[in-house]
Amino acid sequence: MITALITALLPTISVSVTNPVDSQRANVPVVVAVPAEASRSLKGVSVKDHPEIPCQIDDMDGDGRPDEIVFLVDLAPRQSSVYTLQLSETPVVSTVEPGTSAYIKLNDKNKKYPRILSVTFPGDADNRTMYNSVYGHGAVLEGLYNAIRVYMDNRQSIDLYAKNTPRLELETTGFYTTADQLEKGFGRDILWAGTSVALGSFRGWNGSEPLTIDSVASRSQRVVTTGPLRSVIEVSDRAWRHGGKDIDMTQTYTIYKGHRDIDVEIKLDGAEKGEVFATGVQKVMNDNTGFILPEGLAGSWGNNVPDKSMASVVDTLGLGISVSSPYLVKTLEDDVNYLTLVTPDENGVIRYTIVSAATRDEASPKSYDEWKAWLEKWRKELENPVKVTVK
Repeated sequence: MITALITALLPTISVSVTNPVDSQRANVPVVVAVPAEASRSLKGVSVKDHPEIPCQIDDMDGDGRPDEIVFLVDLAPRQSSVYTLQLSETPVVSTVEPGTSAYIKLNDKNKKYPRILSVTFPGDADNRTMYNSVYGHGAVLEGLYNAIRVYMDNRQSIDLYAKNTPRLELETTGFYTTADQLEKGFGRDILWAGTSVALGSFRGWNGSEPLTIDSVASRSQRVVTTGPLRSVIEVSDRAWRHGGKDIDMTQTYTIYKGHRDIDVEIKLDGAEKGEVFATGVQKVMNDNTGFILPEGLAGSWGNNVPDKSMASVVDTLGLGISVSSPYLVKTLEDDVNYLTLVTPDENGVIRYTIVSAATRDEASPKSYDEWKAWLEKWRKELENPVKVTVK
């Protein structure tokens, strides 16, 4: 239930949304740019005639002014709908249940783990020191079904946490679920990544194998936004030495409420046209079964023991990645990964989407065959996105 307290109104925005396929779409994110004339005073947004639809206002570049408006919609097959956004100088009070979260916390001797908005290390900082300075070893992005953390070191690997029940719970477990919390139904870190690309970690490429992000001028992580509908974290490397030159790289990870997949965007300032980089998903440590298609879809399924102190707790999980043109170069595999080679578009950007499943997750596929079928359906939806027109 949302109550709009409108005392000062800004212009309205008309947004047309069309589902182009013959299947139901749920929790479809609609992202609208804030008009320049409203950016200084915008405090609230409501959807006319749809008080049940909450909106989130985000400052994406950190300049103190809102840049984007986000709302989620459900669409029937081939449905087209028009939503009128009423912008206001007065906040809109919402009781929407939060469905995403993001944080960075410092590791401190008093075990208070204070939240911070960003952290930056000089390029010559020791990898282990950076890794251990951040509680949880990196920025955390949480949805209802899963969560990831991106390691604060030269690997920048994406580690995975799975839930038993759809909810937010990382504020309680912090990626370090105890045996007592497991018995009470909390989820846990389920992935043993080792030297792999884990779940869609971004890497350099030397022509034969993935490269970690070793030589940089500085490394940063930032919480871009944390909200009930969308949360975003950012990983930046300045003057990354790759292919004999320096590249400024920014990785952005976005999750929406009700989604188990995460959108990834890599911006590369200084990369050459056609330069190749790597990502993919790992082959799960034990009993792995998987596939990789030339079209850029890959998936794996297997089990591992992510916490050696709880060796009796085995987790079975699935990993997936989808990369499409113009970013896709080729797919291949090595001993530990299903690899996807990628290249930036004319704007220096690479985009792909990652996703996961786990048998402990009550809403997840429970076998390799189910997971493969889920990934194939998911890919079709990604290839046929909802069409959004703003007037």
